[in-house]
Amino acid sequence: MRWSIGHALPRAVLRLAARRGDLQGRITVEASTGADLTALFDEIRSRGPLAPTRIGHTTTRHEVVKAVLSDDAFVTARPRFGAGILGKLAAWSSTDVMHPVQPPSLLAVEPPAHTRYRKLVTRVFTARAVEQLRVRTQEIADDLLDGLDPADPVDLIETYCGLLPVTVISEILGVPPQERSTVLALGSAAAPSLDLGLSWRVFRDVETGLNSFDDWLSRHLDALRATPGDNLLSRLITAREDGEGLTERELKATAGLVLAAGFETTVNLLGNGISLLSKHPEQLEALRADPSLWGNAADEVLRHDPPVLLTGRMCARDTTVAGVPIRRGQLVTTVLAGANRDPSVFENPSAFDVSRPNARDHVSFGAGRHYCLGAQLARMEGEIGLRTIFDRFPDLAPLPGARRRATRILRGFERLPASLTRLGG
Repeated sequence: MRWSIGHALPRAVLRLAARRGDLQGRITVEASTGADLTALFDEIRSRGPLAPTRIGHTTTRHEVVKAVLSDDAFVTARPRFGAGILGKLAAWSSTDVMHPVQPPSLLAVEPPAHTRYRKLVTRVFTARAVEQLRVRTQEIADDLLDGLDPADPVDLIETYCGLLPVTVISEILGVPPQERSTVLALGSAAAPSLDLGLSWRVFRDVETGLNSFDDWLSRHLDALRATPGDNLLSRLITAREDGEGLTERELKATAGLVLAAGFETTVNLLGNGISLLSKHPEQLEALRADPSLWGNAADEVLRHDPPVLLTGRMCARDTTVAGVPIRRGQLVTTVLAGANRDPSVFENPSAFDVSRPNARDHVSFGAGRHYCLGAQLARMEGEIGLRTIFDRFPDLAPLPGARRRATRILRGFERLPASLTRLGG
C-alpha cells in the first residue's frame, strides 16, 4: 500500500505527464537515465521565471531558485494526498521507521522545530571546526591511496570516493572503524529514498535498508550512552537548548540524516570531480600549474555536475514570486543543476573551468534556512580528495564500465573503473 500510493501512482502520473510534454514529468523521467539535461534546463528557463507544470511550477533560473528557497511562504514537503481515501490509506499504511524526507528529519521540518534541531548540530560544522579536520582528512586520503596497488585497475567509488567521506563523518559521529562498512552499505541502499516513483524492487530494497539503518542507529546510540566519547552524537544525546533536549525520535532522525548526508553527497562530488578532470586534461594542467585553484575546482565540480539535481518546496500560503502568482498547496521544483547553468550568472555555463571566478556562486548546497550545514565540510573533503588522488596518480585514466546512479535526486556514479598508472608504464 505504501508503494502503491507513494510511488506507483506518482510514477504513473509523472510518466503520463512526460509523454504529454509536461516539464515536471520530463525532468523526473529523464533524470533517471543519467542523460545530459542541459537542453531541458534551457527549455525550462525559456518558459519564464517559473514554468508551469501539472502540479505547480519549476525553475532553472538562479535568482528564482534562491528566492523560493529563502522564502518562508514555502515549506519542505512532499505532495499530500488530502483527507480523502488516498490520504486515509497513506496514513493507515505509514511506518514509524525513520525516513530522510519525513518529520522529524531536518529536511522535512520548519521553524521552530527546525531552528532547535539545527542549532544543536551547527556548531560542529563551523568553518573553524572543519578547518581543524583538514589534517585528519588528509591523513585518511593518504591512507586509502596507500592501500591501492598502482598496477591494478580499481573501482574508485568502492575503493576511494565512498570510503573517504564515510570515514570522516564516522569519526565525527563516533562510529567504530569496524562498523563503517555497514554504514556505507546502509547509506547506499537508502539513497533512492529521496526519489519519487520508485519501482517495486527498489522500494523494497530501500525499506529494508531504512529498517536496517534504524536498527543499527538504535544500537549505536545506546552504545554511546553507555560509553560517551568526544563526538557529535555523544554531545547531541546530552545537548540542551533552552533546557530542552532531543526526544529519541528526534535524535535518531537528526543523527541518521547527518550521518547519511555527510557522505552520500560527497561520494558524488568526488566521483563527478574525478570524471570531469579526467575528461578535461587541460584543467588538470591548470591545477598543476597553480595548486591554489583546487578549492575553486571543487566548487566548479559542484556547479557543473552537482551531487543533488533538484529540490521541491510546497507553497504554504498564496504568494507571488518573480511576478508569478503561486497558490497554496502548489509544488515548486527548484532545479539546482539548472540554476548552476544560468547564463545570466555564469559565463559560458556549459564549460568546465576550474579558474571560473564565480564558481562558488552555485546553489548546489541550497539556500535559506535549509542551506546545507555540511557545506564547509564537503568543500574541504572535495578539495583534499581530488587534489590528493591526482597528485598521487597523475596518470589516472578512466576505464570502460563507468555507470551513473539510477537515482533521480542524487546525481553521481555507481561505478567508476580506472587505471592508476599508464598501461605498460
